[in-house]
Amino acid sequence: MIKKWLLALWLGLVVSGAFAQDDSPDALIRQVTEEVLSIVRQDKDIQNGNTRKAIELVEAKVLPHFNFQRMTALAMGRDWNKANPEQKTRLSEEFKTLLVRTYSNALTGYRDQKIRYKPTRMQGDTTDVVVKTEIHQSGGKPIQLDYSLEKQAEGWKVYDVIVAGVSLVTNYRDTFNQEVRANGVDGLIQMLVDKNRRLEAGKK
Repeated sequence: MIKKWLLALWLGLVVSGAFAQDDSPDALIRQVTEEVLSIVRQDKDIQNGNTRKAIELVEAKVLPHFNFQRMTALAMGRDWNKANPEQKTRLSEEFKTLLVRTYSNALTGYRDQKIRYKPTRMQGDTTDVVVKTEIHQSGGKPIQLDYSLEKQAEGWKVYDVIVAGVSLVTNYRDTFNQEVRANGVDGLIQMLVDKNRRLEAGKK
């Protein structure tokens, strides 16, 4: 459950007007995390397990601020180059839907975990950086949670998160590679479509 909650925190990053004051990646992570936690603390429906509201939070506040195409490319590895432009678009859309639908209900698992933000060292012209944090929970050891971000024309975007040294994006790679080997890129697209339909049916 804690790993799903951590990914939900990643997916629950919300962009606020405060970012205009400091556009550094570590400031972004701190500000958006604190805003998400504030929303969850005040929303009794999410705390009581309303996954629909959690999904709405993610869809409304998060999706424009993540690079889902790069995330999908990382998840597929070398197989990404086997896909044509139309397939890449379909894959990115379905993978985005999978992440949102799989982990949005984990926002309901927040129980006052504390976040420690570590200093980020970066050169002035850096366009790719890792922001490190720790999750502290009562009765347990701190869990390392690192965010990979890249700087684009519109600002910093998250493209991966690493929990205790494990990438939550590339964690899908073996499954994706096996499906491509067995049924091609279209087979992987169909696998994601089917999984998303099952998740949607389950929430209903």
